[in-house]
Amino acid sequence: MCALFQFGMLPADEPRLARTMHALEQTLWVKTPIGGMARYENDDYYRVTSDLSLAQGNPWFISTLWLAQYRIAHATTLDELHQVLPLLHWAYIHALPSGVMAEQIDPLSGSPLSASPLTWSHAEYVMTVHRYLVKHHEFQRA
Repeated sequence: MCALFQFGMLPADEPRLARTMHALEQTLWVKTPIGGMARYENDDYYRVTSDLSLAQGNPWFISTLWLAQYRIAHATTLDELHQVLPLLHWAYIHALPSGVMAEQIDPLSGSPLSASPLTWSHAEYVMTVHRYLVKHHEFQRA
């Protein structure tokens, strides 16, 4: 769904897209102290818990960062832009002390799962920080 705004097919503030992104966050946000976004409903790839009320799947760095990228694109004020910071912080605290980011993490323990390091996770983090800084600079110039 993020491709719709990332590739310019729809603006981030398009009402249907905004409702869809809100619904995805409500459905896919992991409801444990670990948090983060699952990829899709009932994702069983390396699934740790079968309790779908807690987690539709394991949280992935890329899914969580795509939510952050949407919030950046959708932000019309500095306050809205600052709503991205908890998502960037989530990625930061779930990386290993070395900075290595895995593909996904255990929704119960926060331990890395599957491929680690995953270049894609790192790339999405760098792109998200860059987009945040560009938008922050735009707001400061205005």
